[in-house]
Amino acid sequence: MDSIMNRASLWISTMRLRTLPLSISGIILASCLAEYNGYFKWRIGILAIFTTLSFQILSNLANDYGDGVKGTDNNDRIGPERAIQSGKISPEDMFNAIKINVLISIGLAFLLIFSAFGVKHFLLTFLFFMLGIASVIGAIKYTVGNNPYGYRGLGDLFVFVFFGLISVIGCYVLYAKTIDHVVFLPACTIGLLSVGVLNLNNMRDIVSDEKSNKRTLAVKMGVKNVKIYHYTLIGLAIILSALFGILYYTSPYNLIFIVTYIPLLIHIRTVRKNTVLKLLDPELKKLALTTVLLAILMGVGHLL
Repeated sequence: MDSIMNRASLWISTMRLRTLPLSISGIILASCLAEYNGYFKWRIGILAIFTTLSFQILSNLANDYGDGVKGTDNNDRIGPERAIQSGKISPEDMFNAIKINVLISIGLAFLLIFSAFGVKHFLLTFLFFMLGIASVIGAIKYTVGNNPYGYRGLGDLFVFVFFGLISVIGCYVLYAKTIDHVVFLPACTIGLLSVGVLNLNNMRDIVSDEKSNKRTLAVKMGVKNVKIYHYTLIGLAIILSALFGILYYTSPYNLIFIVTYIPLLIHIRTVRKNTVLKLLDPELKKLALTTVLLAILMGVGHLL
């Protein structure tokens, strides 16, 4: 029994649960916007959350596999020890887990799309099915394969599109069957902050990634420029969210999300003063949770 529990605990750890709240921040925000306009349905919301979580877990498993077999995860890595890196899970077992997760992700995506569109919206059904396939491929190809895009500095673009635009705008369309102008500023805000989390991770690992020939945007820019890039990401997110609050203002409650500017500005100050990159690791959790809080407060504030 203990061995089964230990094995289960190992796989749960490999799924990297701390990354999951950030992945659904866009879903939460889109659901609030949909509720405001009278489109929200619990069935779609719950399926959207489970589908998104399955994609994020797939990405985490694939990243462990890709970086593990390439040797990128080594003793120089600063973050939490990965499963293949530690030798606790073999590459073969991880690859099998990825295949199972692909099937789960596709199954959940199919249920979500059918629940949202049924048989009445063929074009939307086809479009979202293609997005589902793209999400699976994107989650895997970040580090897996001979030419993964995460090793070419394209991870930031992927995160902005999938965690921001598709997460918020796509989820809203699942509810409303149409796009509304209200979703664009929130989508860009969540996208920018999500990129900020990835950039912070890459900034922390810049030395080990460069040694492993993982050419992230942080590696390509260098420490000085990537910090400026980071300030820009967080600063733009603050500006766009503030603009959203002003343009769609109906009551003071709409602006409750501005309290998250305090930890965001403190975060920028911490990054600016940092001289030892590995000390940025605690900031990852802070920025991710602040992004989730901002998404919740922006959505709930819009409803009040």
